[in-house]
Amino acid sequence: MKLFIAGFDTETNTFAPIPTGYASFAETFMAHGDATGQPINYCSNQLLVWQTRAEALGWQVAEGLCTYAEPGGLIVGAAHRRIRDEILDDLRRAMPVDVVLIALHGATAAEGCDDCEGDLLARVRAIVGADAIIGAELDLHCHLTEAMVGNANVLVIYKEYPHTDIGDRAADLFSLAADAAEGRTMPVMAMFDCRMIGTFRTTEQPARGFVDRMYAMEGRDGILSVSLAHGFPWADVADVGVKTLVVADGDAEKAARVARDLGEDVFAMREALRPVFLGVDAAIDAALAMERGPVVIADVADNPGGGAPGDSTFVLRRLLERGVRDVASGFYWDPVAVRFCQDAGVGSTFPLRVGGKTSAVSGDPVDLVVTVRGIAENVTQRFGPSPAPMGTAVWVDAEGISLVLISYRTQVFHPEGFAATGLDVTAKKIVVVKSTQHFVAGFAPIASAILYASAPGALRSDFADIPYTKLTRPWWPKVVDPFATR
Repeated sequence: MKLFIAGFDTETNTFAPIPTGYASFAETFMAHGDATGQPINYCSNQLLVWQTRAEALGWQVAEGLCTYAEPGGLIVGAAHRRIRDEILDDLRRAMPVDVVLIALHGATAAEGCDDCEGDLLARVRAIVGADAIIGAELDLHCHLTEAMVGNANVLVIYKEYPHTDIGDRAADLFSLAADAAEGRTMPVMAMFDCRMIGTFRTTEQPARGFVDRMYAMEGRDGILSVSLAHGFPWADVADVGVKTLVVADGDAEKAARVARDLGEDVFAMREALRPVFLGVDAAIDAALAMERGPVVIADVADNPGGGAPGDSTFVLRRLLERGVRDVASGFYWDPVAVRFCQDAGVGSTFPLRVGGKTSAVSGDPVDLVVTVRGIAENVTQRFGPSPAPMGTAVWVDAEGISLVLISYRTQVFHPEGFAATGLDVTAKKIVVVKSTQHFVAGFAPIASAILYASAPGALRSDFADIPYTKLTRPWWPKVVDPFATR
């Protein structure tokens, strides 16, 4: 058997004001056929799992381009075509192959292409032919499309949010593809559209119970794999939304029936699944009322992991206006402010304009007199087992608030990103993080409580009012029962 592996991953917020160009991928991670030989990261982790498993079976492995970029706005058309075509050229050089496995996201969109994954898989199928096995691993914030399902033999989606199971799902995908390639199974897929838009926390019930139920179903009664695609709400594409995906062994009717049953169960839980967000002042009040800290407040609207700039000042300004002290907050993507702090040096005190630089969704800049407490170069923080780069990180203090400014746009994953500058967040009453949910894995062990604040910003939590132009079917929560609307 011969296996071809590759990766192309980013999450596209079509409403975000940040273009995603070729440099965005090159600066984040880009390996031209040697990703598995480089230090492990979020995307190459999957390829390394596949390579290791294949070589243990005596398979031959050919490796193509592997790249990912921090989530942002639409991929520039030329960049999308350049990356896609390099993967396809790598595949052609590797032919003939029996199995193709690709690390994808599922919510990648470019100028002129709303479904980059479906487009890529269709082109892969045209090269390898009908008999080869094609598989892809997807982020749970994916848009499942007919093109993806129709051109792949098997798709596996992360089950956990935070995404602590990327490596495990990569192993699942390899097993499913290997069984199919060696004739032990015949995977068939079916999906069901739940007609829902939202974000859901698998650390909380009832989502936690549904995830456990999916695990329990796999490998029984002819069901090979079960996934829930949460969807990525901040994308104006036709296939946005929550969907169930079932892979059955040779029984298309069973796959469709189980996908529908599970999808209807998800829809029935929709109100219980709805995440709770507090207003900014309500979140601050609740945090101040706690007997001990640190109380972690997630600024979900400015999460760079969802394509937000990471430089909004709405929460910061409110903390300052209220005179709240004993606060740590980060990470603020502000390369200009970082450079000024580097030039001034640790211990210096000077006026600094922070944040609010990208667009109206970032709010206005905040002018502070800051003292530089710490500077760290080439900082990383953990995202699961993988290091996530932050660039240069600077800790500044102003008016009882400690801020961490960074030169590389990324969300907060782990307290070690703060600690790299010398800032101990466990000593603070309140910690405000620019993230939606991935921070939970690192912060839950140290937090006295976790609150989610809905401030203004790029990631709107009023899912009923997101201004879609390409979604033509009704969806909850805009419509109470979208299945009753024709």
